Amino acid sequence: MRIKGSALTYASVACRASLRALTVACLVPAAALGAGQPAPGPASRDLNHNGILDPYEDARLSIEQRVDDLLPRMTLEEKIGLMVHGSLPATDSPIGASSTGYDLPRVRTLIGEGHVNSFITRLVMSPEAFARQNNAVQKIAEGTRLGIPVTISTDPRHHFQATLGASTTGGGFTLWPDTLGFAALGDADLVRRFGDIARQEYRAVGIHMALSPQADVGSEPRWSRFSATFGSDPATISRLAGAYVEGFQGGNTGVTRDGVATVVKHWVGYGAQPEGFDGHNHYGRNVFLSDASFADHVRAFDGALAARSAGVMPTYVVLHGPKVDGKALEPVGAGFNKQLLSDLLRHDKGYDGLLISDWAITRDCPASCTDPDAADPQTPQAIGMPWGVETLGVSERFAKGVDAGIDQFGGVDDGAPILEAVRRGALREARIDESARRILRLKFRLGLFDNPYVDEGAAGQRVGNMVWQREADRAQRESQILLRNEGELLPLPAGRKIWLYGADPAAARAAGYEVVSDPATADVALVRAVTPFENLHPHHFFGSRQHEGRLDFAPDDPAVLALKRAARHVPTILAVEMDRPAILTDLQPLAQAILVNFGSSDAALFDIIGGRAVARGHLPFSLPSSMEAVERQRPDLVDDDARSLYRRGDGEIGQR
Repeated sequence: MRIKGSALTYASVACRASLRALTVACLVPAAALGAGQPAPGPASRDLNHNGILDPYEDARLSIEQRVDDLLPRMTLEEKIGLMVHGSLPATDSPIGASSTGYDLPRVRTLIGEGHVNSFITRLVMSPEAFARQNNAVQKIAEGTRLGIPVTISTDPRHHFQATLGASTTGGGFTLWPDTLGFAALGDADLVRRFGDIARQEYRAVGIHMALSPQADVGSEPRWSRFSATFGSDPATISRLAGAYVEGFQGGNTGVTRDGVATVVKHWVGYGAQPEGFDGHNHYGRNVFLSDASFADHVRAFDGALAARSAGVMPTYVVLHGPKVDGKALEPVGAGFNKQLLSDLLRHDKGYDGLLISDWAITRDCPASCTDPDAADPQTPQAIGMPWGVETLGVSERFAKGVDAGIDQFGGVDDGAPILEAVRRGALREARIDESARRILRLKFRLGLFDNPYVDEGAAGQRVGNMVWQREADRAQRESQILLRNEGELLPLPAGRKIWLYGADPAAARAAGYEVVSDPATADVALVRAVTPFENLHPHHFFGSRQHEGRLDFAPDDPAVLALKRAARHVPTILAVEMDRPAILTDLQPLAQAILVNFGSSDAALFDIIGGRAVARGHLPFSLPSSMEAVERQRPDLVDDDARSLYRRGDGEIGQR
């Protein structure tokens, strides 16, 4: 039977008398090619190296036809290989965080012998070198039995905040405010535009999947992952997360061929961490919500789901309190919870995309994970988050996750435990096929079977180009929030003498100010500060890297001492970068002007101070009045401080 196609297109084909014969190039109409015909060259890849244009290789067929053809060709081991999402190993880092490149012999083993073809990348290098590394990975995949291409994912790369294992910076990508900055502006069109630019940068270097956005509700102000949220209002989160998905994926009908698949996370309730202690850590594994607060955390995902996010990632934590369909939740992590995944998300919400677990939920949590100390700190090898299923064996955890609804397991590069579960009857191959179909469908939608390679030279020209960075710089400026401006101190005319703490003198001089070394000789002072934090769990891998604890400034904080010193002599400007809601109660009397930002360069800050740009942001959360108020509030309720110093929405005009 002849396969339909455009008679106006031509493909370079290899005319073979047999698979072993010498080949000569010839041109034939693509429409003339059908199943069993000689395989074309560059325009259509002979993925299984048999010299035949098989249906799954034919770009003119529908995605479902191509999946229907490929799936029966796969062995059980190859299907299971689709269900693990590993980390691309690096030459000098156990978790792949490197500036030198991938460990390609190890990659060859993972792809060729382990059948793994989904990976997160943590490389940070020039765009051209990054593209070259990702092309090398695809070349390895092309040489496998069926030539299934690799899907390469990443944590966010476009923001100021970075925590190893959750986000990164560098590598030449455009630099935008943290996600809270978009929430401060509340502009869905800007979020779409950011997503569109980030999409093009990712695809230029060979990245196809964004492990973002976070649609988590920032209800607990101490939470260490607050900065990557869209704030505390579920309606705003839903609207902006939906715009994010549309920008990255190329529209609201699912990911397009040149789009980047989004994985919205973390389903659901993650932002209600008691004391702000994060669920990556053993001490942060439990969250408590009421039915009412749970509903708020759920509806924050509506926009991303409506925009048809390609993937959803469940949270790590065990949820206590809420009911689904009138039944209390099983006390297991969300990646193992059938009520949250199959009942609520798949059935009630009608979601049929990919469910990808968060990283390492099937791994053990040994003593150096539960109770590390200076003598035995938690290393990457001791990272495991099997919350609620600690007593199950590893294969049993995989089986429970698959039964709950998981299609792919993050941070895993060995499918043997899934194979074991199938062989002992805990999982049916039909269920494996269901997940394999979703994963293959996404690879086809992204166009990877037809061409997974990128232009290495073009990557260097495209990523981080000046036109796009100017748009990012504007967002850095306008997302700032003016909370206080007594006596109209701002804008500050050029030529004034300024004393600085925490800001680059070169940026001040470039803005037209004279920098002085003594506040007593200045006209005004600028103090840049960040939200306070503590290092409460120095021996936990993630706890040692996360901002935890207090949000109020101690009297001996260097920024406070600088502000007090300056305030004795001149009017002061306080600029606070907030990755969590800071308590400004004690600082407010010392500052005539208060600006809040969520990641901005010194140049962007001085543009606001000098009036060359306007701070248009509004608080995307309330600012607590005191640590006592924070400790009294419920972590699952948004802005739960009746006497907050500043309310959500304050800023620009009408500030207190």
